[in-house]
Amino acid sequence: MPVASGPFTASFVKSVYDHRQVPSDPRPAVAFAGRSNVGKSTLINTITTGKKIAKVSQTPGKTQALNFFLVENRFYMVDLPGYGFAKVPPQVKKDWAVLVENYLTGDPDLRGLVFLLDCRREINDDDTTLLQWVVRRGLPFLMVLTKTDKLSRNQLGQTVMKMKHKIFGNEENAPLIPFSSKTGAGKKEVIRWVRNLTA
Repeated sequence: MPVASGPFTASFVKSVYDHRQVPSDPRPAVAFAGRSNVGKSTLINTITTGKKIAKVSQTPGKTQALNFFLVENRFYMVDLPGYGFAKVPPQVKKDWAVLVENYLTGDPDLRGLVFLLDCRREINDDDTTLLQWVVRRGLPFLMVLTKTDKLSRNQLGQTVMKMKHKIFGNEENAPLIPFSSKTGAGKKEVIRWVRNLTA
């Protein structure tokens, strides 16, 4: 039976600044991770229906909490703080890292992670560190290349091939989705992946 690809109905639940404040709830969760200003909040708003539930900041590095959204009363989407923004004070970066690591290692209901990368940027050490951790833990993940409307078709094709080779060793069926909130590209694929993971 085909998995539905229509947008989710979701609502904001809470912002968590300490992993001990994570909702005590056995419902599954899917986390969204990526560099500051990669478009996590925009993606969450794109795959949900109704008014925008995730705040899109014009200031990279502003999100400092785990933001929990309850989806269709079945599972949580968790927007993680962005990383890698140079202007954030070192102590704040350290606090974010501890918060995120404690959540990712300590939540038994976490089913998987949507890993966002800006299609115009090279993979950096922060991306690689998080990716290696996810792989070591054996956590299912989906790579999403954001802002693909900024590239021509040829540029995007070359970028996808390069990313697949770098991350997956050129595996043909690698879980990598080109995405654009402006054109809607990749929206259905991301929704189907999340629905499958939380079914």
